[in-house]
Order: sequence, then structure tokens, then C-alpha cells
Amino acid sequence: MAQTDSDSRTPTPDWRLKMSQFYEDAVQSDDHRPCAGLRQELKFCLMESDCVKKHNKTPRECLKVNDGSVPQDCVLLRQTFFECKRSLLDTRQRFRGRKGY
Repeated sequence: MAQTDSDSRTPTPDWRLKMSQFYEDAVQSDDHRPCAGLRQELKFCLMESDCVKKHNKTPRECLKVNDGSVPQDCVLLRQTFFECKRSLLDTRQRFRGRKGY
């Protein structure tokens, strides 16, 4: 039996599908702070993680633990959010623009 194109693809995590729907709604939000898009993505990723759902921790506590209950995507979003915030303070970045969005 030959594999079809849809069988050979890796499945997209559920939270990414939810995030794309959430992000479309969030574009019209009133949050005009720098790095607001990354902040919302990180918040949503943490809320969908096992750390919050199964272990009943707050998202802030989940950012501090390294027990594997937080997906790697959330860790990468946290790093990107940090770089975006740091670029606001870096005077060399004024001409290049903020990292992230």
C-alpha cells in the first residue's frame, strides 16, 4: 500500500492549530506593547502545556521548571520573547528594528 502525501507528513500539534486561530483573533486586540505577539503566543503555549493542565502550576512557575512538562516550542518562544525585550534596551538595535514582532 503506497503512502499518500498526507500520510508522509508529520502531524501538526493541536496547540499550533489553536494558536493560528487564536492569533487571527488576537491581531485585533488592543495590546500595543512591544513584543505583544510573542507575549500572546508564549502565554497560549504555556496554558496548553502539561505543566499547567496536569500539574496545576501557574504559567510563571512553568517558566522556571526544567522537568520536561513544558514543550520545547514554549522554551523557544520564551527565548525569542527575551531577545525581543532585550532588543528594546539595546541602543545598537534602534536602527535595525526589534527582533520578533
